[in-house]
Amino acid sequence: MTKRFFNLTIILSATICSAQNSFKVIPLGIYGGGEESNLSSYMAAPVNSENYIALDAGTIRSGVEKAIEKGNFKQSPPLQVIQQNIKGYLISHAHLDHVSGMILNSPDDSKKSVYTLPTVGKIITDKYFSWESWANFTDSGEAPRLNKYKMISLDEGKEIPISDTEMNVTAFPLSHVNPYESTAFLVRHDGDYLLYLGDTGSDRIEKSNKLENLWKQISPYVDQQKLKGILIEVSFPNEQPDKSLFGHLTPNLLEQELNVLNSFCQPGKLAQVPVIITHLKLVDHNIEKIKTQLKEKNTLKMKYIFPVQGEKITL
Repeated sequence: MTKRFFNLTIILSATICSAQNSFKVIPLGIYGGGEESNLSSYMAAPVNSENYIALDAGTIRSGVEKAIEKGNFKQSPPLQVIQQNIKGYLISHAHLDHVSGMILNSPDDSKKSVYTLPTVGKIITDKYFSWESWANFTDSGEAPRLNKYKMISLDEGKEIPISDTEMNVTAFPLSHVNPYESTAFLVRHDGDYLLYLGDTGSDRIEKSNKLENLWKQISPYVDQQKLKGILIEVSFPNEQPDKSLFGHLTPNLLEQELNVLNSFCQPGKLAQVPVIITHLKLVDHNIEKIKTQLKEKNTLKMKYIFPVQGEKITL
């Protein structure tokens, strides 16, 4: 019964906003570890475009295969989608469950850009594309450089265009076990926005104000109904001790953070923004616990969407 209820919630939540759809999101990987064929990655594009950006890249090819099975792409084999439809990668941080798909598929990939904060890009080139661990397919770091991936360093709060797409992006730093950085990406198409957050702890646990700063930046778009969706992680159920969160959120902590965001918004506006829950960790019965806890304590009456690998979400 629980699974059927949440499947229904996904459908209803995705349909409520269909009158003014602006973006489509195809989950290539939804988990935060535990299943290497289904790790954090989401393809996103304007609804009328086939020019996608990948929001993180933990799983790529297996996710594209699922998306093809579900009728989201006509191309076959999956490599065609990777080469032709994914125009670049927005990498929130360099943990393996967010980059391994990009790294492993790099020999067969087409030329494109990788967008990161400077600290994240340095880890990718120094630790992964270093010749000791993998051939350097980037235009940075250790020689020889194969120049397939153009590494683009993002300045905090400064919007730039995403090459070969109709979208722009602005990066905001997040705290993922302070002082290590993760990233939130605010993607814009025309006048509408999509917000993707990589792994993040709450400001209270991280002793940070990075989420509060982000909420202040995006609250005007909530009020103007220009923010079409938020993708944010919930990795653990509420039973997880604070000392064992390792820079992640629980349902209670997400509720607290959304209440902070709501305090900057006009009454009732935030509840109209769908929230896609990412990075659930496959441990014991944690996922069902997380879903139940989000449903039971939902004081803001948010529309939570639980993504399924390969199934398109329209926002």
